[in-house]
Amino acid sequence: MIGWRFKQFVPGEEGGTPFERLLKLFQELLVHTSGDVSEALSWLTQLDKQYNLTTPDYGMADFIQDLIDKGYIQQQDAANPNFVPSAKMEGELRKKALKDIFGDLKKTKRGNHNTRYGGGGDEPTSELRPYEFGDKLDHLAVSESLRNAQINHGIDEFRLTNDDLEVRETYYQSQMSTVLMIDISHSMILYGEDRITPAKKVAMALSEYITTRFPKDTLDIIVFGNDAWPIEIKDLPYLQVGPYHTNTVAGLELAMDILRRRRNPNKQIFMITDGKPTCLKRGKKYYKNSFGLDRKIVNRTLNLAARLRKLDVPVTTFMIAQDPYLVDFVDQFTRTNNGKAFYSSLQGLGEFIFRDYKNNKMRR
Repeated sequence: MIGWRFKQFVPGEEGGTPFERLLKLFQELLVHTSGDVSEALSWLTQLDKQYNLTTPDYGMADFIQDLIDKGYIQQQDAANPNFVPSAKMEGELRKKALKDIFGDLKKTKRGNHNTRYGGGGDEPTSELRPYEFGDKLDHLAVSESLRNAQINHGIDEFRLTNDDLEVRETYYQSQMSTVLMIDISHSMILYGEDRITPAKKVAMALSEYITTRFPKDTLDIIVFGNDAWPIEIKDLPYLQVGPYHTNTVAGLELAMDILRRRRNPNKQIFMITDGKPTCLKRGKKYYKNSFGLDRKIVNRTLNLAARLRKLDVPVTTFMIAQDPYLVDFVDQFTRTNNGKAFYSSLQGLGEFIFRDYKNNKMRR
């Protein structure tokens, strides 16, 4: 009988060396502290006092020295002796985020997305078609082709001709250019709820997923508060919320400008936000209104949604809030853009983004 066999859980026997167990906690704390090594180590020390994470043979000083020796942290520079995460640590944080959020992913061939169209791809379907000049031989349906030869010519005069050959149809593969927008306005930490950390984790996981499994795709990441600006993938662990309003218009305009320079015909925008647009920039001044939905700001945002629809750039909004009037606005924005909207909890955010990216079926 197939089933699960359980055994008694004994704390401290989860597997791995003491360094590996502490490293997982340290990496988690490092994301929460936006890359502040000193603060993360301080928190880890407090946890050690409370839960006895270290052993008599392996203390916190040993762990810190191993972090240095293994190249996970390094001194900022000669003038500043404080430790900062190394490039190796940044890469490990992205891999950990990918494993934590998208841990159930199966390994797939690198490069592209399936569409509903048949074409020159590497993902076979169950359909067969006659061989045509130029078809790859590794797509040849050998058993079916031999059967056709036997039927057409018989056993005594067995031969294999072009008319006997059949190949397996494959899905057409498309390249994708994606811009991920992350809201860093003050509302992302309001009411005692940390919303920016899950957003950072999802962004790190998505960037690792795209760069390793879809190397032909492009991913640009931008943040938006009062203004919008691009960031590099290596900057993701260090993102912090600022005393900003939410200038969704600036974020969408920057995303449009980035995608305009991309040569891929398939383009999309992912937007992670928890609030309504509350800010516009007019010259050097800002027009701000945090009370309700300001008609002037909303109209500008909806106009951009319509422009993106004409450019055939869908916007998928991942809303980390479910206030009725905010849901109504996102629904209106989504209808105007002909995009998608997901109303997600912080725990389900990564699953939603992965599912939409993986199953996005773009046309040729």
